[in-house]
Amino acid sequence: MLIQTESKAQGWRAVAVFDDRPDALIFVGRSSTHVRQEYVEAFNELLDDEEREHTTAIQLQQWSGAPDAGRWVLKNTLKVPTPLKVRLAA
Repeated sequence: MLIQTESKAQGWRAVAVFDDRPDALIFVGRSSTHVRQEYVEAFNELLDDEEREHTTAIQLQQWSGAPDAGRWVLKNTLKVPTPLKVRLAA
């Protein structure tokens, strides 16, 4: 007997996909809109320069299934943020 307490998936996340290492979790949010609004800042905060250079994609994923029995499903691919340019004061 399968009992699901949620009528739909409740979790969303952004995951960085690299060309030379395992994927990395960037941000977890309550909605796709929330993740889209916050992933760029999280990307720049969490990853160092080398990791940002090796990022090939950012995946938007949604949790599908019961809280204790489900899987992450790819919903979209987000734009990889461009590197921040730091201006130094003269």
